[in-house]
Amino acid sequence: MIKKLLGTIALSLVCAVSVAAEGGYRLDHAPDRINDMSSLQNGAKLFVNYCLGCHSANSMRYNKLTDIGLTDEQIKKNLLFTTDKIGDLMRIAMTPEDAKRWFGAPPPDLSVIARAKSTTMGPSGVDYVYTFLRTFYRDTSKVTGWDNLVFPSVGMPHVMWELQGPRSLQKVTIHEAAQADGSMQWERTTASYDAQGFSEVKSEVLKDYTGAAISEAVFTAENPRQAAAFDQDVADISNFLGWMAEPMQRERRQLGVWVLLFLSIFFVVAWRLNAAYWKNVK
Repeated sequence: MIKKLLGTIALSLVCAVSVAAEGGYRLDHAPDRINDMSSLQNGAKLFVNYCLGCHSANSMRYNKLTDIGLTDEQIKKNLLFTTDKIGDLMRIAMTPEDAKRWFGAPPPDLSVIARAKSTTMGPSGVDYVYTFLRTFYRDTSKVTGWDNLVFPSVGMPHVMWELQGPRSLQKVTIHEAAQADGSMQWERTTASYDAQGFSEVKSEVLKDYTGAAISEAVFTAENPRQAAAFDQDVADISNFLGWMAEPMQRERRQLGVWVLLFLSIFFVVAWRLNAAYWKNVK
């Protein structure tokens, strides 16, 4: 029975890691900056400037951002649009009808996206957002001119591309494919995308290959320093979305430490009381 239970837990852990993203792309671990106020503030600024035009956050009010160290005056001056007030929800002007007509489907509300994309005992939703925003690449065959490794054929363009700068991508996959004679053979397919999104695809049969299916992707940035700075900004916005999905998580963790400490002390006291109570009982 115990072996079956351990086996089930192990299988759950493997599945949680392997199916973390829609496209099967392995998620990168986002830096944990949930207690870094300057990081969360930068994430809030990036969210308002780059995301809030299309994605709402209907469960969050602007004045709640005071919990990450911003003052009402700072919020009014830097994060509010013309008609918004400090106590308003973070809504967008675009209607669902217009969004469906322009994009094919309304962009999702991002209030709890970090929790929605979390997997049980696997990668967190912050990891998902962090990897998703860093794996856009230009592809002229797509309507938006962009594609994504985590979410292939996503309808969202890369709105932060100016911060990241131009880069190319090479995708290499080894997979089984049907041949002209009907047989199945292993093939290596190499797809190269330049910084403008034009692609070149080459395939070759691997007659003596005995391994497993492989999928690899390598980005090459034209300005590595700019790309590295972009990764830091993405880490900030990802952690902000993680905080927004559960604003009380920092307090919850702190409370959890005190609860565990109390239970530890209570255990020692209860253990000694139990020994004193039963010491004369035979």
